[in-house]
Amino acid sequence: MLKKSSLVLWGVVLFVAWNALLLFFLWTRPPAFDDHSHLTEEVVRLAQDAELELEHQKDLLRQIHRYSALWSKKRKKVEEAGRLPPPAAASNAGALPATEAVPHRPRASPAAVLPVVVIACDRSTVRRCLDKLLHYRPSRERFPIIVSQDCGHEETARVIASYGEAVMHIKQPDLSNIAVPTDHRKFQGYYKIARHYRWALSQVFRTFQYQAAIVVEDDLEVAPDFFEYFQAAFPLLLADPSLWCVSAWNDNGKEQMVEAGRPELLYRTDFFPGLGWLLLSELWDELEPKWPRAFWDDWMRQPEQRRSRSCIRPEVSRTMTFGRKGVSHGQFFDQYLKFIKLNDRFVPFTQLDLSYLKKEEYERSFLPKVYGAPELRVEELQGNQRRELGTVRVQYSSRDSFKAFAKALGVMDDLKSGVPRAGYRGIVSFLYRGRRVYLAPPSDWTGYDPSWS
Repeated sequence: MLKKSSLVLWGVVLFVAWNALLLFFLWTRPPAFDDHSHLTEEVVRLAQDAELELEHQKDLLRQIHRYSALWSKKRKKVEEAGRLPPPAAASNAGALPATEAVPHRPRASPAAVLPVVVIACDRSTVRRCLDKLLHYRPSRERFPIIVSQDCGHEETARVIASYGEAVMHIKQPDLSNIAVPTDHRKFQGYYKIARHYRWALSQVFRTFQYQAAIVVEDDLEVAPDFFEYFQAAFPLLLADPSLWCVSAWNDNGKEQMVEAGRPELLYRTDFFPGLGWLLLSELWDELEPKWPRAFWDDWMRQPEQRRSRSCIRPEVSRTMTFGRKGVSHGQFFDQYLKFIKLNDRFVPFTQLDLSYLKKEEYERSFLPKVYGAPELRVEELQGNQRRELGTVRVQYSSRDSFKAFAKALGVMDDLKSGVPRAGYRGIVSFLYRGRRVYLAPPSDWTGYDPSWS
């Protein structure tokens, strides 16, 4: 009854507003204005504008009605799983302003619901992403899927809508162009992506009030144990303040560079990998007020945001990208991204003890392995010499030596604020010709130099 009354009230408000707009135009037009044909055109134009706005509001009301029913249906199950109760309705009305005070929320429960937020735009191939997510998802209640769409692309919207209640479809309301510096005109897409991320994450953490979320993009395919991995790593994120994310991605995850027979291997990394990552609402509380206008992922890699925190990442990636075309115009895809190995074995991570990934325990075991390994020159590795040594270490001492050695060994050689991809304390772990190699700085390493970029 309350819902019907609200809908009637909306209709009355919109009807009165439309008529008031028309009367205002007629009362305020100049008295000497006697061009009746032009007046008619203006009235028709105003009526069309009002009709468009009315349709937009109707669409919002339909979504509110639909999602209210879904929330009511699932509310008890969700609360029992450890999530704060959501507001009565979900809408596209936009996120709360960044300046509005955010009430303190308790740290998430290890049993909290982990929604998967799919960032979508104009790729109708989002179906491939959603099909795999739905195929491998172990629980609809524990892992709801929210597809946030920007761009207003109708074909993509139809594909998402075809999944019905299996996914929640929300739409970024601001599709306008963004004023950018002249030399950034070609980067307009990156500005829109940053705006969309901010809106989508604010919906998840402010409007829906989830305490954590897994973020993927519409061109990612997930592994069979994608959900198992995040479910198991989530308690680590809660327990260890030196962590700020869990990622499904290994930047050096080409098939010949990973130990595919040991998909259970996990590492700490100081490099923000993205490409399928878990964050807590607490982190969004911290990042939202200063969220960048563009290039959000590289912004995340700056010291001011990272604040010496690390992420968990796998030996074998739990996501792979199939989106060759995008705002980066296929940069790195043909020569690199399409060769990333996607894990195809299910690892029961929730049955494993992952406490070794906590900072103190990890460094007690990982650093001795690295610096206890015999040192080898790059030329010896390339010549496949001294195989009897097994795991070895290649030491670099400068930005130039790192880049030269990385390039020679097939490792990603770019640095962001001085941090190498997949690196931890400057150490990059990978396979080269079937043996483990640590590309590492000296053992007296004192920290990253942001000028190494």
